Amino acid sequence: MSPTPASTRRRRTTTAAAAVLSAALLTGLTACGNGKDEPAASNTGSAAPSAPAAPQANLTVLAASSLTDVFKAAGEAYEKSHPGTKVTFSFAGSQELAAQVKQGAPADALVTADTKTMDGLKAETGEAKIIAKNRLVIAAGKGNPFKIDELKDLADTKLKVVLAAPEVPVGRYSKQILDAQKVEVKPVSQEPNVRAVLGKVEMGEADAGLVYKTDSAKSGDKVVTVDIPDAQNAVASYPAATLKQSKNGEAAAAFVAWLSTPEAQKILQDAGFQQP
Repeated sequence: MSPTPASTRRRRTTTAAAAVLSAALLTGLTACGNGKDEPAASNTGSAAPSAPAAPQANLTVLAASSLTDVFKAAGEAYEKSHPGTKVTFSFAGSQELAAQVKQGAPADALVTADTKTMDGLKAETGEAKIIAKNRLVIAAGKGNPFKIDELKDLADTKLKVVLAAPEVPVGRYSKQILDAQKVEVKPVSQEPNVRAVLGKVEMGEADAGLVYKTDSAKSGDKVVTVDIPDAQNAVASYPAATLKQSKNGEAAAAFVAWLSTPEAQKILQDAGFQQP
């Protein structure tokens, strides 16, 4: 093979050098420039701060009066374990809550003190689940001066007995157990919820009343609690459900589901409610 002429070798060397210089310039421009397809990375060494997380939801829960104390504690526990969610409760007799739901009150979930009221709202609620149970007791005035020991003692005409109205769950339960034992009571008043019944006895405006065990337990020495045997008693069931009109459906469903968790059940049972 004959040697390559010097002029040809010089041309090849010049061409190679130009190619290397062109590649170097292109690399430098890419590193320094801000192309439209791939913006240059920040050279500050730190990421931009993220925006604070928005609240998950502001929930409004309609709940039976007998849940007043325990749900306040449950709400605090739920908010602590679910940052960004605020739970506000509206307590009233179950029949009042049902009326509010039918009137379109802005709320997200409902918990009643009986299944009958909840069953009447199937068109307005999601699937209901019982989260707790309760029983009735006799709440006698401070010191129990009339020595009330059992249901039949409430028939004494010298007693001022107060009951919840028959359309209220605790009123229906009261009528049910009194009728079953053939005890005739003429109440001096019929109240719109269990708290009102208890309040009358606490203030001495009545000598006795039928209330839930959990409510009577909160009265301390203001009343004397007289237990009613299971065979003569009624079991109150508390169903919970989301409301179809809720604007926070997912968050409302999460709260209703939480009420059946071990954490929520412990709060309910510590307050005297029974397992569902």
